[in-house]
Amino acid sequence: MRCVLPLLFSLILAGAAEPPPGLTMQNGVLLREGRSYRGIGVNYFSAFGRVLANPTNTSYVAGLAVLRQHQIPFARFAACGFWPSDWRLYQTNRAEYFRRMDAVVKSAETNGIGLIPSLFWRWETLAELAGEPHSAWGKPDSQTHALMRQYTTEFVTRYRASPAIWGWEFGNEMSLSVDLPNALNLIEAHKAMPRLGVPKPTADDAISAQIMVTALREFGQVVRRLDPHRIIVSGNSAPRPGAWHNTAEKSWTVDTREQFIEVLQRDNPDPLSVLCVHWYPSKEKRFSKTQPATQPEVLQAMQKAARQARKPLFIGEFGASKELGPDQERSQFTALLKDLEQANVPLAALWVFDLSMQDKDWNVTANNERSYMLKFISETNRRWQRPATSPSP
Repeated sequence: MRCVLPLLFSLILAGAAEPPPGLTMQNGVLLREGRSYRGIGVNYFSAFGRVLANPTNTSYVAGLAVLRQHQIPFARFAACGFWPSDWRLYQTNRAEYFRRMDAVVKSAETNGIGLIPSLFWRWETLAELAGEPHSAWGKPDSQTHALMRQYTTEFVTRYRASPAIWGWEFGNEMSLSVDLPNALNLIEAHKAMPRLGVPKPTADDAISAQIMVTALREFGQVVRRLDPHRIIVSGNSAPRPGAWHNTAEKSWTVDTREQFIEVLQRDNPDPLSVLCVHWYPSKEKRFSKTQPATQPEVLQAMQKAARQARKPLFIGEFGASKELGPDQERSQFTALLKDLEQANVPLAALWVFDLSMQDKDWNVTANNERSYMLKFISETNRRWQRPATSPSP
């Protein structure tokens, strides 16, 4: 009996242990506080960028309060400078840089808003800061990777104890730049932007799928050593309609459903723990030029890829443009929410909240004509918060 009691006591303690913070994944199921979770948040792209540019611009405080009032559970945001020139404060006064970031995270904590920080939103910037071509992301011994490891370690170590952090993201849509048949033409068309710290691109700035996978795996390994629980996100978009053929043949041939699934899984390698896509309705033909898939059919393929990979699907961006006109915009947005619900998508984020530079097309605030989107998301979240269950062992 003396041997049994300590074992029983340890099992009781283990059962009473606090669930890990943020969003986690177990057996392909997205979890929050140890239970399955579904929710829609927003992209608050410039929450940090505004105070990085101007220390007196703390308007993110009011913005996060608006999200709380509308019961929006989380926000994805750029947790870095955008252009190389925007990293100057980090390079010259790291204490002040993180003081401003601390304030954003603290405000999210105060308002009960989860955060998914994207550490390298414009992924090209880190290579430019390191004085290397973008292809250096394929070399773990490069200065680009050294800077990635430095910033990731500093950031994750500093904020992993915060209840506001729901996950960690690499950057924005690196997948859209890989293996493009016209990559050299695109590079040739770009000019240097000295004021922003961007050099003239060269052929060495073209990247392949393997370069991207190396970057994502190395980032994921750094994060996982520091935080064994929270989700790790690529930040990638849905594959281009011909992404498989871009890699295999350098052609624009439309991929089959199976090739789409293969690429989607490739673009979110281990140890990344979700399948991330950005999804906007478009006229692009997928899976067949003569009988293209419907939007719900593409979502079904995404979910099939997620089930096969045992990683929950995260639609990191979705939305309907103001340029459609008010009636079509509302119709498209309503259809998107319906499609997400019927496809049983566990996690999604609207593009974009409180970004005045996109007033003409994407910006959503509590006071503009697109404010209904926040209301509709809130209503959807309430429907999704049905009684949750613990994952199967």
